[in-house]
Amino acid sequence: MRVTHLRSDLRTDPLGVGTPHPEFDWRVEDGATDARQAAYRIVVEDAEAGHTVWDSGDVADARPYGAVYAGAPLAPSRAYRWRVRVLDDAGRTSGWSAWTRFETAKFGGGGFTASWIGLDETPDPDDAGAALFRRDLVIAAPVVRGRAYASALGWYKLFVNGHDVTGASLVPRWTPMDHLVEYQVFDITDSIREGSNVVGMAVGDGRYRGGLSAFDRRRTYGDRLGAFVQLELDLADGTTLSMVTDGQWRAGRGAILRSDPMRGELRDLRLPFDDWLSGPMPERFAPAAILPPPNGELTAESVARVTEVDRRRPAAIHIAPSGAQVVDFGQNLAGVARVRLCGEPGSEVRITYSELVDPTGEIETEYMFMDPAHPRYFRDDVVLAGGEHVFQPWFSIQGFRYVEIVGAQPLSPEDVEAVVLSTALEYTGEFHCSDPRLEQLESNVRWSLRSNFTDTATDCPTRERAGWTGDIQVFAETATLLADVQSYLRRYLRNVSAEQLPDGRIPPYIPSETSAFSGPLLETLDAVSSSVGWGDVAVLTPWDLYLAYGDRRVLEAQYETAQRWVASLEALAHGDRDASDRPSTGVEELERWIVDRGFHWGEWLRPGEGDEAMEHNWTYGRPVVATAYFAHSSAVLAKVAGELGRDEERKRYEDQAAFIRRAWRAAFVGDDGRIGEDKQDDYVRALAFGLLERADEPAALARLVAMIEEADMHLGTGFLSTKLLLPTLTAHRRTELAYALLLQHTSPSWLAPTAQGATTIWERWDGYDAAGRPTASHNHYAFGAVASWFYHGIAGLSPSAPGWAEIRIDPQIGGGLTWASARVCTPHGTAASAWSLTDDVVTLDVEVPFSVTATVVLPDGEVRIGSGSHRFAYPAG
Repeated sequence: MRVTHLRSDLRTDPLGVGTPHPEFDWRVEDGATDARQAAYRIVVEDAEAGHTVWDSGDVADARPYGAVYAGAPLAPSRAYRWRVRVLDDAGRTSGWSAWTRFETAKFGGGGFTASWIGLDETPDPDDAGAALFRRDLVIAAPVVRGRAYASALGWYKLFVNGHDVTGASLVPRWTPMDHLVEYQVFDITDSIREGSNVVGMAVGDGRYRGGLSAFDRRRTYGDRLGAFVQLELDLADGTTLSMVTDGQWRAGRGAILRSDPMRGELRDLRLPFDDWLSGPMPERFAPAAILPPPNGELTAESVARVTEVDRRRPAAIHIAPSGAQVVDFGQNLAGVARVRLCGEPGSEVRITYSELVDPTGEIETEYMFMDPAHPRYFRDDVVLAGGEHVFQPWFSIQGFRYVEIVGAQPLSPEDVEAVVLSTALEYTGEFHCSDPRLEQLESNVRWSLRSNFTDTATDCPTRERAGWTGDIQVFAETATLLADVQSYLRRYLRNVSAEQLPDGRIPPYIPSETSAFSGPLLETLDAVSSSVGWGDVAVLTPWDLYLAYGDRRVLEAQYETAQRWVASLEALAHGDRDASDRPSTGVEELERWIVDRGFHWGEWLRPGEGDEAMEHNWTYGRPVVATAYFAHSSAVLAKVAGELGRDEERKRYEDQAAFIRRAWRAAFVGDDGRIGEDKQDDYVRALAFGLLERADEPAALARLVAMIEEADMHLGTGFLSTKLLLPTLTAHRRTELAYALLLQHTSPSWLAPTAQGATTIWERWDGYDAAGRPTASHNHYAFGAVASWFYHGIAGLSPSAPGWAEIRIDPQIGGGLTWASARVCTPHGTAASAWSLTDDVVTLDVEVPFSVTATVVLPDGEVRIGSGSHRFAYPAG
């Protein structure tokens, strides 16, 4: 047995662990079949003093994760190292793992002496320029260890002696800044030196002051950019030195005149650009002003940064009829352009980003205007100063495949790159099959994840960039298959809790873009904060993380938030309303369990539905959908309570779910068996959520099948039920119909956009109006939740216990596929399923991680197997 892949607080060798009680995880690699971890032993040492601070002793536990440090609280800002060994159920003991390090951060925002500083000037409502800060520092001895703790009100770049410490990272992450403001920790040991040093920080608008979401709101959290830096240096002579942002810093302006994350950057190179990073202090710099601290608590980052994860050269460059140079990168993505420019002083270059071009080759922009009367262009502008300049914006991020460049010299492919920006996630899932269309579709889902898992989980990287709760609620489980998103979504849920409304409702997107500075939630957003499917993120997404990662901590952390959300639905159901408007159950005691008040998006974006659906939702509230989610979240909350040992509350929520299901059936299932509005999603939801009596399920399934066949094998579901459609058909042994839907290539379908050259998932099924003009976003991941069926259905690879402690292998052979495979890196290690079909014989290869048991479903029954590699062969059909 070998113990590898050690992580501290879900990160590898992290700087800045923000808790004195971190959790540890690891993987065990072993060639033995059927072996299982029985116990572990962890030793933690102070890496500086070299003594043991905690020895867990042998702990009986089969899980290689979730081991929480239980010694005396760790000290802040200190380096530690740890190792682990395991004992298996046959009595074998592994060797010790290699040591791995982590450093603690400041805890609870304490331990800081730095002040927040800004420009000493009256805020200008039109100002979008970057603020520059500098401090000179003389050090009397060599530096043996240097750390920088940094944050900003805005996005920042930190420099030490001209070295860009932050690189391409967009930091800090977006948080509800009245509650939380993140800081980063950097190792600057190799950047700082004995003698004279220059420390500088540039701060742009970022999400603090820059444009946000569909309403293009600016100055949500404040109108003055702020810098926060604390250097802590250990010197070779045994002394320590601290330098902090204070009144000794100086501040000024430079060449970046616009630094909005959406509107892009304006850089006038006739003005000084980088003179403040070295040499004498610029004369234009004046003493910085001390700012009041933000309301939010400083908290250490807990997730890998948004940074450069890839670069792409152009697939083509063409000249549009307008004369503009249009660069096609061949892939829709999120990031920025990096362009080598040269031209006469004063010449202007405009770089405009878009996902699409029209039939003539000009870029499309109007489809991204939320308000055509006030068009918004996503672009960078550069005023040249003569000579050559390699332009890459510091403080913006765009969604694009195409870049229109006006005013530049003729460009070659070597002159321009797309810098792909995303959270530096570990991609842990892999799917392949014999149909290249499905591989392209899976790639599209992956790219939409990459484009939208930036500083928070967003709906699209273009016009809104808002953290819509409904999108992540339907996509979270799929995301856990593709990438390690545990810490990323933990953080999102922490923000959900921070911004939950006093009555338990949840804003439709998180962060909600509110603050003491800009005022409460917009009236429109407040009105839609009751919507099921969106607010249910509070219950369903923690449960998804628990199933994928065995993450009890997220259940504990989010339990109260989940309870308050379900209570808000109960209040809507129990509230008074004119009886003539209420769906009738015919049983008075059940009437109070129907959610027929409040706004609900319903089955948003069914094929063919437009804005008229919104008007219907305002008027009628979609009670058939709302009540179904009330039942489902109550049932899931009962499971959460049970996992947390809250048996009394478990029983309460189980009983509540049962009452709601009875009420739902009484109100929405007709005497003829028709459900709700008699749409596909009504039947999918009823079957997936277990709302029907068992005896009534065959009729509901038959009606669903008939509706699909009447639609000529096209789906009719929207945001909420699309993910449930194929799994529901498979669960009821209609795999051939699931494949027919999946492989449908005309709209509405998953493959129709792919057939039209899509490289990401579209927000709407059609993507274009009747006149061929593009509509909505072309980089939304919500409908990409279908990719979970590639793993669970086609490859048949699914967890049957939390954290993949047990696995079920049940591949669905069909669709004309001749082979398929999937791999997922689970908390226990790699699980894989691969099948091929040759001469009517299926060959199935299965890989089961150490300490895991799998059930393989074969035509003649089920087989239980242990860890290791296994092969099966059986007749097809």
